Amino acid sequence: MVLDYQSPLGLCVSLAPRLKELSLSLIAEPITFPSGGGKPFIMGSDDVLLSVLGLGDLADLTVANDADYSYDLPANKDAFRKTWNPKYTLRSHFDGVRALAFHPVEPVLVTASEDHTLKLWNLQKTVPAKKSASLDVEPIYTFRAHIGPVLSLAISSNGERCFSGGIDATIQWWNMPSPNVDPYDTYEPNVLAGTLIAHADAVWGLAYSGIKNHLLSCSADGTIRLWNPPEKVPCICTYNGNREYGIPTSVDFIGCDPAHMVTSFSSGNTVIYDLETSQSLVLLSSQTDSGLQSNNHINRVVSHPTLPVTITAHEDRHIKFFDNKTGKMIHSMVAHLDAVTSLAVDPNGIYLMSGSHDCSIRLWNLDSKTCVQEITAHRKKLDESIYDVAFHPSKAYIASAGADALAKVFV
Repeated sequence: MVLDYQSPLGLCVSLAPRLKELSLSLIAEPITFPSGGGKPFIMGSDDVLLSVLGLGDLADLTVANDADYSYDLPANKDAFRKTWNPKYTLRSHFDGVRALAFHPVEPVLVTASEDHTLKLWNLQKTVPAKKSASLDVEPIYTFRAHIGPVLSLAISSNGERCFSGGIDATIQWWNMPSPNVDPYDTYEPNVLAGTLIAHADAVWGLAYSGIKNHLLSCSADGTIRLWNPPEKVPCICTYNGNREYGIPTSVDFIGCDPAHMVTSFSSGNTVIYDLETSQSLVLLSSQTDSGLQSNNHINRVVSHPTLPVTITAHEDRHIKFFDNKTGKMIHSMVAHLDAVTSLAVDPNGIYLMSGSHDCSIRLWNLDSKTCVQEITAHRKKLDESIYDVAFHPSKAYIASAGADALAKVFV
């Protein structure tokens, strides 16, 4: 009998006599791995590198634990319980893509790059890619104003405005062009709405809140600033002015209490501030002294959309979870094989997505803190790989931005 080694069924038949010898009565469906087309699986073609090893039914398993907060699954939980597959490749940037953000309702996103530009993409305007099942997307608009790499990005809750922070210490404020703008149209000067100037060094993080239409920024100059962009004096308040906690690396509004914000620092501190009084309220402590300064470095902080929980991504490969009320660490895990650079929580608050310089995106069930899917998404450049990840606020899209000058969208 000649066996077809590519057939999992054929393999089962050939192993049947041996399995009878074992006193294990296991009934299992065969796991189908992505076919490598005869090429080596680890270092195969682009398509193989993009292969997704989903966990299928295992993703539905939950582990009962004693966490203080229960991540209640909403009625539409199946909207995000899925295996993500690569569909769109966004190629047009000439250097690493540092940040990306989706439009709140349209299949549209903006990317920010080290090539000094931002680009607007409409996922409904695609061209078939060469040698691949994925679709290539052409940018429909390029935003030019920064002098130097663009590092951070935020889109307003109504999708009408976009903000970008750069190495040039400025925050540029843009009116979003229509998703149907003609890429070959004449220059439209009204797209650049203004420039927010106050920082003295690179702007590494931005966050937007639709409740008061305020913007938060954090900079290598040591300060965090709160802005109301349309005002004559747009900067409302400055925090950490004396660098009490170090240099801020990332900032977010607290999801369940927008009058507060959380900021992470290169020193390893994470601090919750009251935006109105400018006071630091809670210092989130991981209670570990790891001697090495670089290991303490926090790359990203995100707030859970509905629970009083803060999540941090660390240079030492960890993701940590904190209770905002007590400041205590709820959970800590080694989440990747290299530095964790980026985090995003899905709009329902059920899943966490992390990106790392190990070239992978990982999706985690927030309740059980288990990985439900890993996607290899980008190639390394100078030991760096993924800079940012994002969930679409209202549609089933996720995206990643990489040092390889590509952004990728998964469905």
